[in-house]
Amino acid sequence: MERRLTAILAADVVGYSRLMGANEVGTLQGLQKHQAELLEPEITARGGRIVKLTGDGMLVEFASVLSAVECACAIQRAMPARNADVPEDRRIEFRIGVHVGDVIVQDNDLFGDGVNVASRIEGVARPGGVAVSQSARDHIGNKLDLIFEDRGLEQLKNINLPVQIHDIVLDPPSVNVSGGSRDVSIADEKPTIAVLPFTNMSGDREQEYFSDGISEDIITDLSKISGLFVVGRHTSFAYKTKAENLEQVARELGVRFLLEGSVRKAGNRLRITAQLIDGSTGGHLWAERYDRDLTDIFVIQDEITEAIVDQLKIRLLPEERKEIGQAPTGNVEAYNFYLKGRDFFHNPTKGSLLLARQMFERAAELDPAFARAYAGMASCDARLAGWYGVRIPVDDILAMAGKALGREPGLAEAYAARGEALRVAGRSDEAVTAFEQALALDPNSFEANLSFARHARGIGQLERSAELFIRALEVQPNDYQAPILLQSILLALNRNEEAEKYGRLGLARAEETLRLHPEGSRPAQLGACVHARAGNREETIRWIERALWVDPNDAQAQYNVACAWAIIGEPERALEMLESWSKQGGVLARNWLERDPDLISIRSHPHYARLLKSVAINRPAATSSS
Repeated sequence: MERRLTAILAADVVGYSRLMGANEVGTLQGLQKHQAELLEPEITARGGRIVKLTGDGMLVEFASVLSAVECACAIQRAMPARNADVPEDRRIEFRIGVHVGDVIVQDNDLFGDGVNVASRIEGVARPGGVAVSQSARDHIGNKLDLIFEDRGLEQLKNINLPVQIHDIVLDPPSVNVSGGSRDVSIADEKPTIAVLPFTNMSGDREQEYFSDGISEDIITDLSKISGLFVVGRHTSFAYKTKAENLEQVARELGVRFLLEGSVRKAGNRLRITAQLIDGSTGGHLWAERYDRDLTDIFVIQDEITEAIVDQLKIRLLPEERKEIGQAPTGNVEAYNFYLKGRDFFHNPTKGSLLLARQMFERAAELDPAFARAYAGMASCDARLAGWYGVRIPVDDILAMAGKALGREPGLAEAYAARGEALRVAGRSDEAVTAFEQALALDPNSFEANLSFARHARGIGQLERSAELFIRALEVQPNDYQAPILLQSILLALNRNEEAEKYGRLGLARAEETLRLHPEGSRPAQLGACVHARAGNREETIRWIERALWVDPNDAQAQYNVACAWAIIGEPERALEMLESWSKQGGVLARNWLERDPDLISIRSHPHYARLLKSVAINRPAATSSS
C-alpha cells in the first residue's frame, strides 16, 4: 500500500434515481454523452485520472488542487448550455466536491479519509455547483480568479470532526463603475478586505507594538464576520515596510478593499485615522479621525469595524454583533502589556519568549479575567519547553491553557498551546486532537499549523507534515523556519525540485532574520542545515560556528548543529553534539533520533545505538528539540 497527499474530485448526478425512473435509456445516453464530450476531455486536459465510475458519478484524482478546481468549474459552467434545449425535468445536473487529503493507493484505487471527505462534500454541494474543503481552499489561496462563499463548519455523515466548506461562486455579479469608484452594493458576492498595518505616528519606534496591535485586533474582529473574507494578519503585515501602490497591493492580495490608517499615542490621549480604500481605483470610500482618551481604544476599534460593515452593506448575524462588541479586557493597562507581549512573541527567540511571558503575566495580574493573557503565557511556556528545552512541567502549561479556555472557550491559541505541551509530554494522540481543535477554530493560526507540522514530522507522518508546513507558509509568508523544515521532509519524500525551492527561500529569510535579530541563533542553526544539504561545506561550518557562538549550551542549537554535521559527513562531531544535547535532552527525543531525515547517515554508527539507549533511559520531564 502507498500513501500520498492528493486532490480528489467527487461528482454525482442530482436526482439520479428520479431521472432513471422517468427515462432510463435517455438518462443513460445523456450521461454517457456528457462524460464523453465534456467530463473526460476536461479531466484529461488538466492531468486528472478517473479512479472509478459509478452509475451516477465518478471519483477523479489530480496532482494539483488548482487543476481539480479549474476542471470542476469548467464542467459546471458548460452544463447550462448543454441543458438549454432539454426539458427541465429531464436535465442532468452535477454536484461536485473537491478536497485535498491523505489517501491510500492500492491497485490504482483510492481509499481512506481523504476520499470519504471528498464524497461527503460532494453530497452537500449545491446542484450545478462546486464545494471545496478548507484544506483545498487554503491550497488555492489567491491563485485562481474565483470567489468563495464560506458556509462555515458542517458535520458530514460518518466524518468525526466538522469540516469547513466553501462554495465557489461560478457566476459572480457584475461590478458597476461610476464616478471613478466601484459601486459597493454587493448583492451575493462576499466582500474581500485586507487590513494593512497601521502607521505608528508617535515618533517613538518603541510604540510600534501599539499600532501593530490595533491593526491585528481589527483583523481579528473582522474575521468573526461570516459575510466578509479577511486576509490574515501575517499576509497583510508583509506589506508593513513597503510603500507600494494601493491598487497593486489589492491585486497581489486578491482583495477588493483595503483598510489603512495611523496611530498617534501621547500619554493618555490617542489619535487614530482610518481609511477604507477601493482597491480598483485607490479611491477613498470612507475615512474618519478619532481623537479620544486611551480608555476608548476598544470603542474606536468597534466603530471602525461597524463603519466597514455599513459601507460594504454586510448583514451581521446577532451572535456576530454580540461577539464583536465584547472587549477582551476592561483594563487598558492590561491590554497595553498584552500588546507588548504579543509583539515579543512574534519574534520567537528564547529571550523574546521570556520577555513576552513577563508581559502576559503582568496583563493577567492587572486583569485576572483576561483570557488571552493566560493563553499567551501558555503559548510562551509551550514554545520554551518544546523549542528551547526549558524545564517547565507539562501539567503547568496545560493548567494555564485551561485557565484561558475557562474564561474564553473558543480561544484557538489556547488549544495550540495545549497541543504543543502534549507533544512535549509524548501524548501524541491528545496533541493531534488539540491541534485539530485549534485549526477548526482558526485555520489561519500560524502557531497551530507550525506546531502541528513539527509534531507530524516527529511521528513520521511526512505527507501530513508537508501539508501543514505549506499552510503555515501561506499564513506567514516571511517565516524562515517552515520552508527549511519543509525542505528536509520533501527530500525524504523524493520531491527534490520543491525541496530545493523551499531551501533557497528559507535560507534567504534566515539571512534577513539574522540581520534584523542577531541575538537569536535559530536562523543560523537551520540555515546551516540548508547549506549542508546543498553541499556547501565551508558555509555550513560558518553558520554552525555562528549558532554555537550565540547559544553554545542551548539544547535546540546542539541538536540542529548535529544534523548539519551529519549531513556533511562528520558523524563523530554529530554524535558529540547529540551526546551533549541528550544530557539536556528532550521528550520525544527517541522519536526524533529515529525518524529525522537529516540524521539518516549516522544511524549505522556504532555509538548511535548507545545514544538511543541513553536517551530512552534519561528522558527528562519536559524538554524537547529541533
